[in-house]
Amino acid sequence: MVQSNSVKRVYLFSIDLEDIRTLIPDGDQYSERVPTNTSRILGFLSQQNFRCTFFTVGDIARRYPELIREIASAGHEIACHSNDHRPLDRHTPESFREDLKVCLDAFATAGVERVVGFRAPIGSIIESTRWAFDVLREEGFEYSSSVCAAKNPLYGWPDFGPDRPCRVDGLWEFPMSLTQWPFLNVPFAGGVYFRVLPLPLIRYLFNRRVRQGDPVVGYLHPYDIDFEQERFMHPEINDSRFYNSLLYWNRKGVFSRLERLLEGGGEIVSYREFISGLEESSHA
Repeated sequence: MVQSNSVKRVYLFSIDLEDIRTLIPDGDQYSERVPTNTSRILGFLSQQNFRCTFFTVGDIARRYPELIREIASAGHEIACHSNDHRPLDRHTPESFREDLKVCLDAFATAGVERVVGFRAPIGSIIESTRWAFDVLREEGFEYSSSVCAAKNPLYGWPDFGPDRPCRVDGLWEFPMSLTQWPFLNVPFAGGVYFRVLPLPLIRYLFNRRVRQGDPVVGYLHPYDIDFEQERFMHPEINDSRFYNSLLYWNRKGVFSRLERLLEGGGEIVSYREFISGLEESSHA
């Protein structure tokens, strides 16, 4: 159990900053949406006076360096989401190391020098790709938020252990917060689950996690708030028409859900800020 900040209702809400058009054939035929959606997210966070972590793909930093500078200048954390969103089971340790370096070079060119966090594309740190923790540590990273500690149709690590922040191979790992029920063990605070699950259920799970003394770990993508996006088959979902339909569900309701969940003292913080609190607590 993480004791630091346990009296607060802390939400490690983060953005996976990527452009899904780059992952589908002829994706450029669809409208450019990342800058507009990111600006909306930044506006919401500014209005609420919160700071969060943007797990950013290197390709975004190369195409939108001014956007990266805007995010960083607003006090948010830029973290690594790989260079081109390739899952780790398609890498070797050597190619993954090179991928990180190319991504960090793109951040540096955009003006962001110090990057300490990483999120694997599609949560693809699993038992067979555990070697990624060693590579990340050797390359100077301090934490990862890359594990879904449950069975999953894409990537999951059900034997990882409790879905709580912990040290793994010298690195902090922040797994996705799960419902922890045998019949429904999913990341309730992230992506499509955050939009589809009933809000009273999400609020109950949120409060239960806080009572356990842990932060709630979740994520959204720019498209999760985009109710004007064209309809197309999203990548990396095994061409499931059902899941694709869910990816468009309730995008208009994301901000209002966040506001209602954070009523009464909830707080969004960046991973970097949360870890700083952990270190201060351990030295107190």
